[in-house]
Amino acid sequence: MYNNKRIFMGIDLRCQVNNHTHRTEEMDLERLLVRRGQPFSLALQCSTPLNPENKLAMVLHLGKEGQVVVKVLETRAVHDKWWFRQQGAQSEVLLTVHSPADAPVGLYSMTVLLLSPDGHILEQTTLETFYLLFNPWCKADSVYLPDEELLEEYILNENGILYQGSWNQISSLPWNFGQFEQDVVDICFEILDNSPSALKNPEMDTANRADPVYVSRTITAMVNANDDRGVVSGRWDGKYDDGVPPTRWTGSVPILRRWSEAGAQRVRYGQCWVFSGVACTILRCLGVPTRPVTNYSSAHDTDGNLCVDYLYDNQLESVSEGRKDMIWNYHCWVESWMDREDLPEGYGGWQALDPTPQERSDGVYCCGPCPVKAVRDGDVGIKYDAPFVFSEVNADLVTWIVYPDGQRSQVSLNQKTVGRNISTKSVYGDYREDITKHYKYPEGSVKEREVFEKAGRRVSQLKAGKGQLELKIKHAQAILGTDFDVIVEVHNVGGEDTVAQLTVTSNAVTYNSLHRGECQRKTASLTVPAQKAHKEVLRLHYDHYGACVSEHNVIRVTALVQPSEASLLMTPALTISLLQVVGDAVVSRKLIAHISFTNPLPITLRGGVFTAEGAGLTSAREIQAPGDIGPGQEVKVKLSFKPTRAGLRKLLVDFDADRLKDVKGMATVIVRNK
Repeated sequence: MYNNKRIFMGIDLRCQVNNHTHRTEEMDLERLLVRRGQPFSLALQCSTPLNPENKLAMVLHLGKEGQVVVKVLETRAVHDKWWFRQQGAQSEVLLTVHSPADAPVGLYSMTVLLLSPDGHILEQTTLETFYLLFNPWCKADSVYLPDEELLEEYILNENGILYQGSWNQISSLPWNFGQFEQDVVDICFEILDNSPSALKNPEMDTANRADPVYVSRTITAMVNANDDRGVVSGRWDGKYDDGVPPTRWTGSVPILRRWSEAGAQRVRYGQCWVFSGVACTILRCLGVPTRPVTNYSSAHDTDGNLCVDYLYDNQLESVSEGRKDMIWNYHCWVESWMDREDLPEGYGGWQALDPTPQERSDGVYCCGPCPVKAVRDGDVGIKYDAPFVFSEVNADLVTWIVYPDGQRSQVSLNQKTVGRNISTKSVYGDYREDITKHYKYPEGSVKEREVFEKAGRRVSQLKAGKGQLELKIKHAQAILGTDFDVIVEVHNVGGEDTVAQLTVTSNAVTYNSLHRGECQRKTASLTVPAQKAHKEVLRLHYDHYGACVSEHNVIRVTALVQPSEASLLMTPALTISLLQVVGDAVVSRKLIAHISFTNPLPITLRGGVFTAEGAGLTSAREIQAPGDIGPGQEVKVKLSFKPTRAGLRKLLVDFDADRLKDVKGMATVIVRNK
């Protein structure tokens, strides 16, 4: 008989040692968070040394209801199974636990058992829990990335840059990913637990979480709230009174917390950079190397013909209403690094994942993972969603004139407009890296033409011949709140003088081409001498465009002589003029940031609000501006906070008002331990 005296006194998860070794100490030091394929240690505390005839075993449960059960025995190294080895010292037993590199990620519960020689349970420890994450440092893990500098950026960096603007006027947006902020890891798994697959068949879903392809595809579906209990609701019409304007967010953490605290209720509102920022946070938190990507002049091709068709009448009024084909000034998605064991060899590496709800994939609003290599090589039969991503970076822009009788004629074909300056933040600093070559071969090269034919583009249906008159549209740096000139040059490349009618329009649009109203229009009759150019100037007045310009500050200028189209992005050269942090930055010691802003517009701003946040510094805080802000008036506010973690930290600040949105500022703070 076995006596009733308890042997097990407790179990030490050795969180600080394990989390440091597994590079999760920034997440938590009080809970155990480890990466698969890498051993971790536990200290079993006993009242007396263990009887050598008795054995130890572990039982793991995984899943919201513990659906997956794993029995762990002391054994020799077995790479595809859980196992442990033990080493006794007086009344303590050190257990070194080994997980397989393809174990499902998630929250595990764990019990250590004391077994009699014939296998009966004599005693067991109280239930303990730990998180198991993907491990890009482990060679056997399918997310393995053999470059420490890349891992420092794509897993461990909580601060990033998202790129916006237009291909010829690129702007940067600092973003707080905050993947190691308190409770973010819990929210990430809560998101997975709320997916339709998890709710329908939790046991199968839990088992499938071993595969980063499955997990990342689930994340792209769950970041948007179109089909399910997803995180962010998208909106592009400027009506945000029942939520937060997309331009106001400065990071992912407030969005994730708001979703969780509301019981998995969608957060209003986001647009493409918000969706990509949130997806990047979740994937980095789970251990999948991820980076945000911006594609400029990004095509949204809905009918799969690899063309974006713009239709105008002969008065240069758009007749494309109801058609969903369009070109976005920019579009943001993410890339994640992983093997593709579900595909033929050679398609591993960076995978494009797009959480912005544009088109359905297998009936769900998600996109990817799609191998970037498949896009570059025109392998549009490769899953997932390669034709759609290929069009985003490679579609042709075709412009048509539609006549009163319904007939239409093609007036231009541009094969170089779409997919420019594809950008991500550099690993080596806060500057832009161009990764266009990863997605496409050089425009006009023989290889590029071969790829188009391979992708199935119907080249014979299109014509790209040059006309006698050619258009160029130019503008100086445009500052919101000022009047500025747009110059339209009509070049006669033929041998005869030509009489022409020129129409120039300017329209306020969103960054993704939704029309917000016409600003100004000009028509002129002109004669262009052979081999000469005529210049026509359109003066854009703030009084005209200020009332209709969208929060993205984009104006599209279109000219028709033989039609040509160009986009003009108005990015105000505004920053928060002063962002000072006063005092020594020490963990848990109060700091004060002084923020000042000067209104650059010729109108009064109302309803001004500053939003500030920073990973390891402060959660998202809102500060109302003290009253209306007149033209040229300066306003100052003060923010106090206590840093929570040491290291190089970034405080991000956004300013929004009724007639001016998305003004950003940033301060870098080096925080010391006490």
